[in-house]
Amino acid sequence: DLEAKTPVMPKGKELQDFVKGAGKSAITSGQITIEEEYETPIEHHHPMEPHSTLAVWKDENLTLYNGSQIINGAQTAAAATLNLKAEQVRIVSPFIGGGFGSKGGQWANLVLCAVAAKMVNRPVKLALTRQQMFNSVGLRQRNIQKITLAASKDGMLSTLAHETISHTAIDDEYIEPCGDCSKIMYDAPNTLISYRSVPMHVILPTYTRGPGKSTGSFALESAMDELAHKLNIDPIELRIKNEPKQDPSNGKPWSSRTTVQCLKEGAKAFGWDKRKKAPGSNKIGDDLVGYGVACGTYPARQRDSSASINLRLQNGKVFATVEIAASDLGTGTNTILAQTASDGLGIPVSQITIKIGDSSLPPAAGSVGSVGASSFANAVNDACTKITDELLAKSGKQFFVRPTANQLMVSENIGSFQTRSDSKAPTEAEKYSCHSFNANFAEVRISSVTGMVKVTRFLAVTGAGKILNPKTARSQIIGGNVWGIGMALSEESVIDPRYGSFATRSFADYHVPSNFDIGKLDAMFINEVDLVPNKMGIKGIGEVGIVGVAAAIANAVFNATGKRIRSLPITPDKLLL
Repeated sequence: DLEAKTPVMPKGKELQDFVKGAGKSAITSGQITIEEEYETPIEHHHPMEPHSTLAVWKDENLTLYNGSQIINGAQTAAAATLNLKAEQVRIVSPFIGGGFGSKGGQWANLVLCAVAAKMVNRPVKLALTRQQMFNSVGLRQRNIQKITLAASKDGMLSTLAHETISHTAIDDEYIEPCGDCSKIMYDAPNTLISYRSVPMHVILPTYTRGPGKSTGSFALESAMDELAHKLNIDPIELRIKNEPKQDPSNGKPWSSRTTVQCLKEGAKAFGWDKRKKAPGSNKIGDDLVGYGVACGTYPARQRDSSASINLRLQNGKVFATVEIAASDLGTGTNTILAQTASDGLGIPVSQITIKIGDSSLPPAAGSVGSVGASSFANAVNDACTKITDELLAKSGKQFFVRPTANQLMVSENIGSFQTRSDSKAPTEAEKYSCHSFNANFAEVRISSVTGMVKVTRFLAVTGAGKILNPKTARSQIIGGNVWGIGMALSEESVIDPRYGSFATRSFADYHVPSNFDIGKLDAMFINEVDLVPNKMGIKGIGEVGIVGVAAAIANAVFNATGKRIRSLPITPDKLLL
């Protein structure tokens, strides 16, 4: 019981209290205030492919076929746990089958499988059942968030406080940074962000898609909608009015910020002007219809990664093999790396082979925290530049127009050539605040008889730098939107208080949205050039697609019904009571 326990200060340095100005004490009489609590339940990742491991020993060397979002991280963790050297452990993970954070860390199945294989001196495979997924491989923790807003009558924020209480495990600590969005989304001169945790006898929570931002944005963006209603101001206008000129948390300039553009272009595309301002006034038969909006953000980062390229000339054609210990969650890593190599080498995609998912390849960052595309693609792009430079030097010639690696291999009749590049995150980016931003628009239709909520339309407008592949990018955003719909309307893991285990044990009682539950989804991207986060101008989209989604739906539910639901999921019983 989270409310019955005494919360304590988290240990993590980044989770200590953040205070700007006078914090909550700056609130004065005459201001318009909102002070409400918002709750998000325990949720589980539930990738379609459950966690599984195959362990194979050969003498003192171990090969683990394991779905791993961080290939080299899994190698290091397994080696340390089993008292081996890193070079004695090989992780093979060409495909993952979804992970959403749960396959970023290493769980008991990895070690148990390796130990069992050693004991019986033969390969051992261990695959978790769906029921075991509830208790074995992490979860999104329950959060109670108190939001306090104070503003002048014209809507200018003066105070923003975001206080979070979360459960964690007895033997270790993980806390979702729910206040991260509140630090940077709006320009409030007085700010308080605080975290408290309650250790409980439950499995350790872990990173879950959009950690902190997805849950935190539900609280913040719901509160902003409440404030807009209280002030009688359009919710979009209120957000634009409080748009910060620089990062409010540290004073750094934005590398770019597209929130206002996302809001304006999204409002036009969605038909926001058709929204009826008075809650409960839009009806179609027995159904109530409502519109909602909410914004979100996620940091744009690059991590150190390496890549190698091997070129070979065969029958007048140049073929390339690109190697990098990247992972593919199902996001299209192979596709974007082939495109990047094709652009950088001047070689058709059909003549490029991508090798990923193996710790024996050049080391790379993980597919976590929306750093995958920026880290992997920049590493491959740097390797393309390096191999072209080396081929130019080998030719000893000067050219008026820089030739491609493809042209040099053919013109100089070079049979084979290879190189490796180690790509570093740019230090210049540390001087700026680099983020992806979005605006989410939801239309809901609610039965006044049953209380069932249907998201009939959803539009996500995202500013995320250079989009490497519009098709895979759209898939990522829509995938995040679908999870956000589940987060808003159906997903909740229930603990049996007698035993501390989960009463929800399958998809029969943990309701992940199906095609039947999803209405019309659309995704738009802002044409944005921002070369500060990295040389290619790539920002992450894997996480930001879920941020702000639940709030947009909750705000639409209020617009439809006049009932403000502050506890997720928004189930019929909460609307009919």
